[in-house]
Amino acid sequence: MNPLTEKQLRTSFINTTKRETTQAALPDLAELSWDRLDYLGWRDRKAPLLAYVVLELDGQPTGIMLRAGAANQTMVRRKALCAWCRDLASVEAAMYVARRGGSAGRAGNTIGTLVCEDFSCSRNVRRPPTSSEAGTDPEQVRDLIVQERIAGLRERAARFVQEVAATL
Repeated sequence: MNPLTEKQLRTSFINTTKRETTQAALPDLAELSWDRLDYLGWRDRKAPLLAYVVLELDGQPTGIMLRAGAANQTMVRRKALCAWCRDLASVEAAMYVARRGGSAGRAGNTIGTLVCEDFSCSRNVRRPPTSSEAGTDPEQVRDLIVQERIAGLRERAARFVQEVAATL
């Protein structure tokens, strides 16, 4: 992912109001390893139920605001498969819901997905393949598996953001 500025992030959101965009607490952009990110995702430190994802669509940064489900302390937490990186072993996936862009969003239409709770998908797809995934294949095959994971993550995350942007 190409490094982004605060202004680029704030102007990239497609499903927020001006007020929501202004109030969004951004991550420390200088601390990010941009070359190892397929999308930028973070939870809002001021409003923990809000989260944001920014990725590149058609060469342009495109961002969405998401809402996380409120954690119910009495519920048993179970691992779930992340819909974007399809990783189960590393972290728990959480349900995130995004208001659609444009008039559909203003009418209250939303779309949801299960994503790694801490948005660690980029790290998850880059982990070395296990022996059950790659067997005893040479390093070249293992690299191919990681590249296929990265491509799949990018495609699935972009598809979700496109669905948010789509007008009904």
